[in-house]
Amino acid sequence: MRASLTKFAAPKKLTTVLMAAVAFGALVAAGPVDAQSAPKVRDVVVTYANIAEAMYGDALTTAKALQVAVDAFIAEPTQANLDKARTAWKAARVPYQQTEGFRFGNAMVDDWEGRVNAWPLDEGLIDYVDKGYGTTSDENPLYTANVIANTKIRVGKKTIDATRINAKLLDSLQEAGGVESNVAIGYHAIEFLLWGQDLNGTGPGAGNRPASDYDTKNCTNGHCDRRAAYLKAATDLLVTDLTDMTKAWGAKGKARAVVLKQKDKAALGTILTGLGSLSYGELAGERMKLGLILHDPEEEHDCFSDNTHNSHYYDELGIASIYRGKYTRVDGSVVEGPSVAAYATALAPKPAEEAEGKIDAALAALKAIKDEADSGKQAYDQMIGEGNTEGNALVQKGVDSLVAQTRAIEGVVAALKLKIKVEGSDSLDDPSKVGE
Repeated sequence: MRASLTKFAAPKKLTTVLMAAVAFGALVAAGPVDAQSAPKVRDVVVTYANIAEAMYGDALTTAKALQVAVDAFIAEPTQANLDKARTAWKAARVPYQQTEGFRFGNAMVDDWEGRVNAWPLDEGLIDYVDKGYGTTSDENPLYTANVIANTKIRVGKKTIDATRINAKLLDSLQEAGGVESNVAIGYHAIEFLLWGQDLNGTGPGAGNRPASDYDTKNCTNGHCDRRAAYLKAATDLLVTDLTDMTKAWGAKGKARAVVLKQKDKAALGTILTGLGSLSYGELAGERMKLGLILHDPEEEHDCFSDNTHNSHYYDELGIASIYRGKYTRVDGSVVEGPSVAAYATALAPKPAEEAEGKIDAALAALKAIKDEADSGKQAYDQMIGEGNTEGNALVQKGVDSLVAQTRAIEGVVAALKLKIKVEGSDSLDDPSKVGE
């Protein structure tokens, strides 16, 4: 995702231990308790697992729709079909982003997540890039390996036969050489193949890859057949990976079984760890504050498509849905049940009320960013541009609302006498280290 040789060191992720009597220095006053109305924790966890299954199921359904659109585009590589594939990719992001609240607390999700949503990526591994991208990187020997143009790829002392581009090859290249930015598969690899690099900096415009990059009869930029094979293999792998995770949360799935076997406090801790970590270290820190500090468009999450405003908003909507135990599926049906919100309201009403208010405020702040971009006034990469006072303020308000939301979650954690670990970010915890 980088258009130059300039690279910033990735901020180290910090860990904050939160427990009763620590979050605010003392146990939060819970207010009048109504223990009889509190749902059973097991029922809360069942709702959590049901929502996970539904969210990943929707991500799978929309990925299959993307697969159909990609196949149609490859068969007939017109601009109209490329536009349809791009629209399908954006639609597929909506339910997937809402699943990110299941990260951080569930080891199975964490071990798997990098296969579908790893970023940022060094796109020179995959395909041709602009001259401004450069030719070498001290951090990544495969910075410009260009799998699409080359039938042999050197990884360390090993030479990989890339004559045939298929799922097995792409799997072997994911994080090749132990370099995290060697992202060969997942949403962002597909995004790059559909849009190409966004060379507009903090100016208007997304990537603008021509449909003819896939037209074997009128090919632009060479290797159109291999590019099509790569796009198809990556899309098919995405469907396979989402199928696996949907099954993992099903009635007999491993992810569901693991969380249901946990004791009450541990299970609640799993849920709140995921929500707190996504809210603070990941979304507020790595995905928003870092880009705002650096004013770097390469630090936006969906950087090729200018879809970042949607990714951020649907992350937050997922947090709200998981906490409140109510998720609206892509077909309009609703999955709901006993929730963490209901449990907290019964046993710690004051912190619960605070959390509800901060979640609403975060939803509003992220929706304001989404509305600004959807209006066409300015995209997210423009909002974080240096000197854009209005845009910077809009993003900073989003960051502040997410930090406040996390603090409110900490209040619930303290009042319920739980113990969790929340991911941190240098961008929030020690900004002086950013860029070192």
